[in-house]
Amino acid sequence: MALQFKISLKNVRKPTVWRRVLVSENITFEDFHECIQRFFNWENCHCWCFSPKGWGSSPQIMVPDDDDLMEPDYDASNTKLSRIFMAEKQKYVYIYDFGDGWIHDIELEKITDEDVKEAVCLAGKGTCPPEDCGGPWGYEELKEILSDPSNEQYKDMVEWLGLRDGEIWDPNEKVTF
Repeated sequence: MALQFKISLKNVRKPTVWRRVLVSENITFEDFHECIQRFFNWENCHCWCFSPKGWGSSPQIMVPDDDDLMEPDYDASNTKLSRIFMAEKQKYVYIYDFGDGWIHDIELEKITDEDVKEAVCLAGKGTCPPEDCGGPWGYEELKEILSDPSNEQYKDMVEWLGLRDGEIWDPNEKVTF
């Protein structure tokens, strides 16, 4: 069996950022996290968790960490998606980077009989924000700065993003996989 999800980055607009993915029901939440990282072009260098409604809701699904103050209800490394996702239209939340607070709404769109060996991104829209830009509000500020070359912070942001001369950051860049 396969699960088709639509994963949308919350609080990011103009454009919205989302991905439609197809995965096996037998992968773990840790594997699902890695798929999201790859399809959203994140760098996988921050804490993360899954939960039904986001911050403070249970059960929390994450990989236990001896140094972490949060104790998960389920260990993401051995909890399969099929344990939680059982019905179409079911929703869940994925939080990445507890400091920047990138919240992703996950909706199970379809359960199919397909035998999926590898996760696939079927569709998507919007360039994923750069890592460590300050969450959705920092990303809005970054887009504003980059839209105006006369902004006093423009040169610093272009350098921080590693853009070459004449290269631009395009939040509307076509997503391809």
